[in-house]
Amino acid sequence: MWYALWCEDSPDSLAARLSARPAHLARLTTLKDEGRLLLAGPLPAIDSLDPGPAGFSGSLVVAEFNSLQEAQAFADSDPYVAAGVYARVTVKPFKLALP
Repeated sequence: MWYALWCEDSPDSLAARLSARPAHLARLTTLKDEGRLLLAGPLPAIDSLDPGPAGFSGSLVVAEFNSLQEAQAFADSDPYVAAGVYARVTVKPFKLALP
């Protein structure tokens, strides 16, 4: 089943985000290579593709897991969590309707 991971950044987390980014992307690349990643990306803190020093307010990941518990465990073990980038991660089942 698909699960949405709605991740909210801690204040002033840009430096920690940039530092932990390679490890974070490696995990997402594994999901992609396994055919389990629907989409993933950051949420710019301002209305710009390149928010510069404004940074990001969070991230959205939609990926396939066997259970809500597996999706939550994946979210909990994200390098961004360990680095303090994410203040909160909400994991919910997701039903793809379109396209």
